[in-house]
Amino acid sequence: MAERKVIHLNTNGVDYYFGSLSAIYSVFNKEDIGISYGSLRNYGLDVDHPYSNSKVVIKEGVLISARGERGKRE
Repeated sequence: MAERKVIHLNTNGVDYYFGSLSAIYSVFNKEDIGISYGSLRNYGLDVDHPYSNSKVVIKEGVLISARGERGKRE
């Protein structure tokens, strides 16, 4: 099994998924989500410590996937 961090952002009832905090700011600006990139980094987003305000809810999660064996030779 492989694990990877994923950032879940919900705004106006729509869910978005990102691979990093900085990726959020390639789609939204700080006015859209109500917090700057630096402040969100300093917030300490964690699985047990989501960020929320009147505009968004941002959660960190873990994406679990199977490890592929395709293409491996012995």
